[in-house]
Amino acid sequence: MRTGATFDVRDFGAKGDGVALDSPAINAAILAAEAAGGGMVILPPGDYLSFSLRLKSRVTLVIDKGATLIAAEKGLLGAYDPPEPRGPQLYQDFGHSHWHNSLIWAEHAEDIAIIGKGRILGLGLTRNGPGTPWSKQAGERPLSMAAMPAADIGKLERSREAMQGLGNKAIALAHCKRVRLDGFSIFKGGHFALLASEVDGLDITDLSIDTNRDGLDLDCVRNARVERCRVNTPNDDAIVLKTSLGLGKRSNCEDIAIRDCTVSGFDLGTMLDGTRQRTQELSPDRDRVTGRIKIGTESNGDFRRIRIANCRFERSRGLALETVDGGAIEGVLAENITMDDVTTAPLFLRLGARLRGPEGTRPGAMRNVEIRGLTATGIDPRFAAILAGLPEHPIECVQLRDIDLAFRGGLSEPVATPPELADAYPEPSMFGSTPAWGFWARHVIGLDVQKLRLRRERDDRRPPVLLDDAAARAADAQYWPESV
Repeated sequence: MRTGATFDVRDFGAKGDGVALDSPAINAAILAAEAAGGGMVILPPGDYLSFSLRLKSRVTLVIDKGATLIAAEKGLLGAYDPPEPRGPQLYQDFGHSHWHNSLIWAEHAEDIAIIGKGRILGLGLTRNGPGTPWSKQAGERPLSMAAMPAADIGKLERSREAMQGLGNKAIALAHCKRVRLDGFSIFKGGHFALLASEVDGLDITDLSIDTNRDGLDLDCVRNARVERCRVNTPNDDAIVLKTSLGLGKRSNCEDIAIRDCTVSGFDLGTMLDGTRQRTQELSPDRDRVTGRIKIGTESNGDFRRIRIANCRFERSRGLALETVDGGAIEGVLAENITMDDVTTAPLFLRLGARLRGPEGTRPGAMRNVEIRGLTATGIDPRFAAILAGLPEHPIECVQLRDIDLAFRGGLSEPVATPPELADAYPEPSMFGSTPAWGFWARHVIGLDVQKLRLRRERDDRRPPVLLDDAAARAADAQYWPESV
């Protein structure tokens, strides 16, 4: 519903021809709406070439059906707003620590929205940027990248100097209240299609995102819902909750609902065009394609009261809950989850001790997690469902109900129990092939499993279930080694 005064960007000089730079006109319309006490800034059908747009309180940006907001290339026409001079960000990478170097950004804004059936096309956005200057490199990168040459890492992690004038996010929000995003699509959103940092009151509905790195990143967000979104991210996570130190302080992620969403790792662009192609096998971390829903890896603050319901994973890594930087994950419910063509483990709960944070950071906690009604098919046979705590910091009180897992193939050799790898970057592949083919839990107390069904296509030398420093109350567990 459109309410309030309207401001057509063409009345402020926008051409919409895809050639002229329209961001000065769009920003002028936003300022006019702000001066009027709020209103709707309209992009009618057309192609609007743009650098940074600065969204203001009580302003709604409407991208009409047939309108495309195009991220311009840095060059003769100009550049993006510079990243904020925030000093050394010791415990977070460049992308998480800046917001102004984006196609659309808002800071300390209230009652803002981006709506419409149009499209954001991130042609001029980069997916790359420098990593954290954190000196302890254990746990900074996935173990799958251990053998990657420095030159290849350099292509992914460009210097801070190289980032000047570049935009690396489609939408970035910091310290905002009451935000609505609805209806539009994003193709090639850069490092983040959306980075929302310390936003209170966030509604994201009916978005279609097909992007070259992260999809929806909710970092230290409260009172948020993500509903009916399709997010395709073969190279990184699709919908992810984080509690990083990007804003320079510890904060929490609380009261979040993710419902009726589909995430995937199809080839870039092929979710939006409907072809759903599967030629890309590996992500930049040299593990299989990503495209999942995840809590973590950045986990300095706590995660509380998180609900994930009625979501579908397609050709992606499975559901991951990870706390490794001192935060607690507690009060998580995931229900009615379906997965097809799972590229690593269907379920990964990890309490680790990377401890990327100030001196004195200690391992966090994971407790009171319930997962019910999870069905997964086509799972990579190397990886069981994994629950992995630490000897002195076990995962606590996990309830699993109605879990049905079907694995492709099987392994011909038994697998030794992996080392603890407490400070490693958390990924299911960190342990290599798991010592059980269906379900492996280590350092878990209060594990309650009801109706666990495990199937595989051919013989496997590993046991179906292995509990290591973990005792489970279980009922109705069934394992089928024959063909599914």
